[in-house]
Amino acid sequence: MEESQELEILPRVVTGVLKVVLSFSLIALAVVLIIALAKITYTLAIMVFNTSSVVPYDVAVMFFLYFGFIGLIVQYFKSGYHFPLRYFIYAGITAMLRLIIVNHESSVDTILFAGAILIMVIALCLVLYSNKIKI
Repeated sequence: MEESQELEILPRVVTGVLKVVLSFSLIALAVVLIIALAKITYTLAIMVFNTSSVVPYDVAVMFFLYFGFIGLIVQYFKSGYHFPLRYFIYAGITAMLRLIIVNHESSVDTILFAGAILIMVIALCLVLYSNKIKI
């Protein structure tokens, strides 16, 4: 009897410890991303006020990537310690849009990227409206 109670407690303890480790790791990652975001923001501000320089795409893309990852971490804590699937699909769609903006030399690649966006939008619609569809 005592042994079965210990076996029932063990998964809850392991899950609790892993949740704490994950939460602390995500908080540390958020701090690092906030510092990197501040650094990129400063760099962008210097480039904007310096009229002779052009803002490269990669700096602007990095700014939005950091911003997006911080948003994902915030959603993790807001949604009860899990990442909703729709936020990963949003991140994928925006990443593909950034890729089209930065890499648009090849028309075939652009069409393939647009097809990937279409597939993700369809997947997002399925995720959002799957509970409303009666089969």
